[in-house]
Amino acid sequence: MAFQIKLSKEFADNLKKVAINMDKVAERALVEGASIIEKQMRSNLQKVIGSGTKSQSKPTGQLLNALGKSPVKANIKTGGWDIKIGFLEPRKDGTPNALVANVLEYGKKGQAPKPFMKPALNATRRKVRTTMSRVIDEEIEKIMGGK
Repeated sequence: MAFQIKLSKEFADNLKKVAINMDKVAERALVEGASIIEKQMRSNLQKVIGSGTKSQSKPTGQLLNALGKSPVKANIKTGGWDIKIGFLEPRKDGTPNALVANVLEYGKKGQAPKPFMKPALNATRRKVRTTMSRVIDEEIEKIMGGK
């Protein structure tokens, strides 16, 4: 049994508009969602840097200043879009920021872990999903002409 559904020209045109603008919609949603995670990660990082050390340490600010978001890029493998939250490289002394962040997050011999990344993801998961859904709905509404 086959069904045929006829769409109105207006509805079909609106679907085309949405498809044409999907890159912009996805980009805005991803940037807003990633901004929430980045803000929480930055807050968590500020709390753990220099805390619980055996000797007095003086934070340089390099890790915190290196934290940021990548531009949104198309993912050819999945057909979707990606944004990354991470650290610019390297530090002034050549040490990778990713290494310093990893040691903070997971610890090492003689240094207890001070997680800041995973707690940020866990704390923001629901808000990120809600925000991204809202942004997508708003953008589609704009594209469809407020209908």
